[in-house]
Amino acid sequence: MNIKVKTKEYVDVHYIKNLPNGITNTANATSAATANPTQLGNTNFGMLVVFDDPITKDRLLLSPPIARAQGFYFYDMKDTYNAWFAYTLIFNSTEHKGTINIMGADMMMEKTRDLSVVGGTGDFFMARGVATFRTDTQQGTAYFRLQMDIKLYECY
Repeated sequence: MNIKVKTKEYVDVHYIKNLPNGITNTANATSAATANPTQLGNTNFGMLVVFDDPITKDRLLLSPPIARAQGFYFYDMKDTYNAWFAYTLIFNSTEHKGTINIMGADMMMEKTRDLSVVGGTGDFFMARGVATFRTDTQQGTAYFRLQMDIKLYECY
């Protein structure tokens, strides 16, 4: 079986902006913990977070979103910060319509982390590729922003 791979035209940089739910920002929150961390270690092991984050083309907090990232992550290591993500980018604009599904381990202490693009719909039908994360900024537990480069591939 010969599988040929070529890079598809869609290669783009996006920013995921996450505002965790807390005592003072419930009106603006884009994520919430739905399962508390266990007492095993001090890395939030076992905590499950559901999110609905805006995706923008720049770093500005209040930029208009070009998509939404909807899904969840959970902390899955006892001795270091690491999370496992599963989410969908939902595009509904004049430029793109459809979804991109992303999942995989986010080794948070690494400078860059690759997650798998495992599917899509609409303009991104049957998408495959890689989403590369970089932590762009973090303000404790109140806010974080990830830079996400998406590279899609066509297999035939």
